[in-house]
Amino acid sequence: MQEVGANETEVTEFILIGWSGRPKQRMALMVFLIIAYAVTVVGNGLIVLVFVSDPRLHNPMYFFLCNLSILDLCLITNAVPQSIANCLVDRPIVSLPLCFTQLYVGLCFGSTECFLLAVMAYDRYVAISNPLRYTLIMNMRVCIILATVTWTTAFMLTVVPCLAKPARFCGNNEVDSISCEFKSVFKLICTDTSLSQVSIYFTSSFTLVFPLSFILFSYLRILVAIFRIHSEGGRMKAFSTCGSHLAVVSMFYGTCIFAYLLPQTKSTNDTEKIVSVFYGVVTPMMNPLIYTLRNQEVMGALKRLLNKKNVT
Repeated sequence: MQEVGANETEVTEFILIGWSGRPKQRMALMVFLIIAYAVTVVGNGLIVLVFVSDPRLHNPMYFFLCNLSILDLCLITNAVPQSIANCLVDRPIVSLPLCFTQLYVGLCFGSTECFLLAVMAYDRYVAISNPLRYTLIMNMRVCIILATVTWTTAFMLTVVPCLAKPARFCGNNEVDSISCEFKSVFKLICTDTSLSQVSIYFTSSFTLVFPLSFILFSYLRILVAIFRIHSEGGRMKAFSTCGSHLAVVSMFYGTCIFAYLLPQTKSTNDTEKIVSVFYGVVTPMMNPLIYTLRNQEVMGALKRLLNKKNVT
């Protein structure tokens, strides 16, 4: 800390006290994080690899799935390796610049995933409601534009505002979390946060509620299109192409809404800490499992890739 006045010090580092004094829980968490990180890197890395190497997957659906895998790799790599190292120390210390870098980069990737899931819902709507013109409407140029807008919008909504008016911390520097989680760090700001809270809820509503509303609207239109399909086999195929996306949306938005849209409290309970782990670790780990285990084309591409390596 640095002195800024007679009775006031300015925070230059944070102490993460989320699971201080609980070595057994920290060791269990560290083992879980190592396994989850390995599974996430392998699973998402394989999806990116099969998309790049197999021309049969070069279509809009798998282009966006590849984007989602890259996003999950970035999201989990942003904080999990540091969290694993923090589990080895009872009261890990993180510098303010590093903490804020992890915090806002994580928010940026999380916001990008919100918008990307909305784009993927639109892709499924076009594929089911207008299959004959699907490749014409969702051509590669359109896909690249949508992906670029998704990443850029998330960056503008999260990173740029934090550069405009940096928060001031003084006094208490103990973060009651296992990582630099936004809500826990925000509670330590010593200046007036009323305007910041309005900005946070506005940004959270825009990045969570707007994409989720668009996803729900898209699926209402998808249901209407499915019921117009006469054959039962066609309906089942249409439902199966949406099942994986719906599972990912439910898991991701459920944890995000709990973490960022519910009213804040001055203390952080264990449930909030577990939810932050679920949001930042479990969701990126489950995404490739959900998409590969339910998708025969991805499994087929993976088998062809492995057979090709065995031959060589």
